[in-house]
Amino acid sequence: MRYRGYRGYGPYRGRSRGSTALKIVIVLLAVVLLAVVGVYFVVDRFGVYSSDGFRLELPFRTGEASAPPQDSAPVVVVSTDPEPTPSPTPEPEEPLHAVMLPRSALSDGTAAEQVAAAGGNAAVFDMKADDGTLGYVSQLEIAQEGQSTAADSALNGAIRTLNASELYTVARVSCFRDNTVPYHVPELGVKTNRNYNWRDNGDYRWLSPTSETARQYVTGVCLELAELGFDEILLCNSGYPVDGYLSSIRVGEAYDAGQFQSVITAFYDQVGQALQAQYPEVRLSIATTGAVLESGSDATSGQSLSGLAARAQRVWADLGETTREQALAALSAAGYADPAAALVVQTDQAGAAGESWARSMPRG
Repeated sequence: MRYRGYRGYGPYRGRSRGSTALKIVIVLLAVVLLAVVGVYFVVDRFGVYSSDGFRLELPFRTGEASAPPQDSAPVVVVSTDPEPTPSPTPEPEEPLHAVMLPRSALSDGTAAEQVAAAGGNAAVFDMKADDGTLGYVSQLEIAQEGQSTAADSALNGAIRTLNASELYTVARVSCFRDNTVPYHVPELGVKTNRNYNWRDNGDYRWLSPTSETARQYVTGVCLELAELGFDEILLCNSGYPVDGYLSSIRVGEAYDAGQFQSVITAFYDQVGQALQAQYPEVRLSIATTGAVLESGSDATSGQSLSGLAARAQRVWADLGETTREQALAALSAAGYADPAAALVVQTDQAGAAGESWARSMPRG
């Protein structure tokens, strides 16, 4: 028999009054909390404190524009960074007064003394002479095969020591006038109609500028000289030959006058790009004549003023009948921003103090 409680009733299972009251209190606290949060938000967002006390400036108030702040002081931004240091104005480049020295001065310690005695500030060395011999020990295969390299194993070290000094040094490179390599490597030479090595008025052989191997050899020499520390590379005899019995040269693919200018300009680009890629601090200069500067080109050599201007940072010129003023005007027209700094006049005697000149230079 189930128990049903007192007088037949079971236990009471209805709601507890205490539980209901607790829920009401919780709801009221939540409402109060929300109200406090709302008031804080409104006061923080739209409350304004002024000398007149506190007020609310609500965004939905109409019929009244917000008054601009009264007597507001301008905002001053104070930088904590130090004052910028103005860039110094570049000093004008000192005119080059170059003196040609014998190769013995590369290693005997007299180079600076000889330059000063001649009134110069730079030394020029014939590092690839017209006879084709090199003034240093080369690692190039053509130099070894062509027997043009120097043999003194201590020479390169002496050259590096000299070039590490304060003396400005220029390496002269007779590009294609070369009496040595074509003798030992005949296929690289300019040829006669009878397929012999052609010779100029000085009885010197020439490398063929058309030969890619010959051009690469000269470029390699320039790179080796830059690695030895020379400040400037001077290209001489850097076109096709211009004197001698030119009509005896065998005409054809290796000697096509219609291609002269494009070949020589491409050669300047080749040397310039190679130096720029590996030794951008080394200056590239090219020797020319006053006639090329005046006329703009030489059909015989393939040199052109535009080709020079594209790569030569300095132009060394045997002016001949051309005046310095005419040469400067030509360089300016070719695009040189400072023609006076770009022009080095080759002379037999020292020139003016404010002009760049080079003494005792071989012609070409």
